[in-house]
Amino acid sequence: MKNAIIVMLAVGLAIGCQKVPITGRNQLKIISNDQLLPLSAQNYREVLDTSRVVRSGSQADMIRRVGSRLRTAMESYMNANNYGDRIKGFQWEFNLIESPQVNAWCMPGGKVAFYTGILPYTQNEAGVAVVMGHEISHALADHSAERMSEGLLANGLIQGGQIVAGTAARNSNGQVNAILLQSVGAALPAGYQVLRALPHSRKQESEADRLGLIFMAMAGYNPQEAVDFWGRMAKAGGGNKPPEFLSTHPSDQRRIRDLQSLMPEAMKFYRRG
Repeated sequence: MKNAIIVMLAVGLAIGCQKVPITGRNQLKIISNDQLLPLSAQNYREVLDTSRVVRSGSQADMIRRVGSRLRTAMESYMNANNYGDRIKGFQWEFNLIESPQVNAWCMPGGKVAFYTGILPYTQNEAGVAVVMGHEISHALADHSAERMSEGLLANGLIQGGQIVAGTAARNSNGQVNAILLQSVGAALPAGYQVLRALPHSRKQESEADRLGLIFMAMAGYNPQEAVDFWGRMAKAGGGNKPPEFLSTHPSDQRRIRDLQSLMPEAMKFYRRG
């Protein structure tokens, strides 16, 4: 299995590679936004259609306000630093969903969902910016496209070094759509998952932390709030989390240490509103 993974990744690197903004990390991307964003929009719409979306009130207004400030800061940076093509076709949405889930996410294309269950932990607008900045950074860094590209390779949807023509549009059994969902958190086959997907996902999480700190600072939110937020999450989590080796996220302790080490860089971008 490990040799097969190495071969798949070598093929992928020969197909398409790009650099992540700010970090400069090389990443695999063999699926274009033209293919990915319609799938993302469809899945996002299905989530909204089957959820209780909070359309008005102070909390919904706050989610949209934070989203607007982050969007402005991120688009300004991306366009000024020759990354504008990464956000071409983005149609931003910021929705609050009534749910006890302690969660938030951003699909490719700027489709953000924030759950009311996480608001007691964010506590304030800057806390919301911590979470949303992190989640949007996943989209700007093409993390879903990267994981989906690896999923396409792992599931044999590459022929002659190219994505199977029309797969995203024609696949009737939903395999490509399932890979999109996997790319934002679902599991791949066990051997592939432990050897490649999970360690890489932890790297993506740490990368999104760094980008999120910088972008929230650019938007006028104090990045120091990130340490406070993850401290609250660590206390809430208790001892019920899996070992870091088998987790897609860094441990709370490691994450807080890393955020503290990144703070001097982020504070250079902070301008109080």
